Amino acid sequence: MSLSDLPGPVPDPAIVRGGTTALAEPVLPVRRLWVTGVVLVNLGINAAFFGPLQVLLGQQAAHFDDGQKEAILALVTGCGAAVSMVANPLFGAFSDRTTSRFGRRVPWVLMGAILGAVALVALAGAPNVAVMTVLWCLVQAGANAMYAAITAAVPDRVPVPQRGTVGGLAAMGQTVGILVGAVIAAVVAGNFAAGYWVCAAALLAGVVLYLFNSDDQPLPQTGRPPFNMADFLKGFWVSPKRYPDFAWAWLTRLLVSTGNHMVTLYLLFFLSDAVHLEETEGIKPEFGVLILTGLYAVTVIITSVVGGRLSDRMGKRKPLVIASSVIIAVASLILAFAPTWIGGLAGALVLGIGFGAYLAVDFALITQVLPTALDRGRDLGIINIANSLPQVVAPLIAFPFVAYWGGYVSLYVAAAVIGLLGAVFVVKIKSVD
Repeated sequence: MSLSDLPGPVPDPAIVRGGTTALAEPVLPVRRLWVTGVVLVNLGINAAFFGPLQVLLGQQAAHFDDGQKEAILALVTGCGAAVSMVANPLFGAFSDRTTSRFGRRVPWVLMGAILGAVALVALAGAPNVAVMTVLWCLVQAGANAMYAAITAAVPDRVPVPQRGTVGGLAAMGQTVGILVGAVIAAVVAGNFAAGYWVCAAALLAGVVLYLFNSDDQPLPQTGRPPFNMADFLKGFWVSPKRYPDFAWAWLTRLLVSTGNHMVTLYLLFFLSDAVHLEETEGIKPEFGVLILTGLYAVTVIITSVVGGRLSDRMGKRKPLVIASSVIIAVASLILAFAPTWIGGLAGALVLGIGFGAYLAVDFALITQVLPTALDRGRDLGIINIANSLPQVVAPLIAFPFVAYWGGYVSLYVAAAVIGLLGAVFVVKIKSVD
């Protein structure tokens, strides 16, 4: 069955109860201005997030104690990652239940931007590591409130045949945001306080267009079920037996993301210890990482847009998700068996091609297996745990391979196998072609 063969939208019980269009399956194509607003929100979030994560937090950690900078950075980013895994589904669930006249998602995009920006500015003057840690957790909370809301806005507003295209453009915005964050960190040249101010400005600027062109449909009070704490908490467990396609989509995202993190985690050490980049090519490993990251980012930007549009035109998702997962695995094998600078360049290029298409098409697929329209924000937040959890899991898996089980060859072969398992399990999803 292709996307064009999809039956008419099945009414959500809350739609019938509340008489609202907020939960109806969208059928009209979204405007370019709306899509641009979504892209800019994603860009702002990632610029404000990755500028500190890549450089500024490390510089601030060294400012407090140069001898303990690694431990400080691990503490701060670890606490932030823990907040991220909880905040995303939690704020997504809050946005699902919001009955503001401005819509369900807009208030959380706005409040998240304000919280994140204020915390970033405060980070510039943090007096000690404890305050730095708390403020970075607040940045994570604000950014994840924004991300949960803007991600849920896509299935709220975008019809199924257009979701690959919009998902690809959103992924492009995320990747450009990462590059902008790196540029911000480079431009401030060690002045991390100034960098935080610029990141805060980028976060706020990114939301302006969306806030004035959101088309966010309000949810009336009658469309929201009564609040019960026990039911609210139980809602974060989505039964694999009742919603098997959602469970398989979550698992495949977890596996592919874990494999991707395993590939990029020790890239600096791979270039210095396996490739011997400085000795063989006269290039410092740090600069080599920058080159490979830039090449990877450019290809992600291109293939996320192309892959998303192609899946919309084909009317199919699974073949492209499987193909892109296989391409990601091929990139891992290139690094495993060609530990040279040319091999590194080829691996980064192939990885970007695969992961860009994967981000766009798999996101579109996920939006088609969400259990209910009422809980889109919560359920997409649960999916996002599969993006965040690999940041914790990948180092635990990767370290023994590098240290005890064959070094980088075995590490990248294992990453390829994990990614291929993700491709295999996509076949289990039955409701989407």
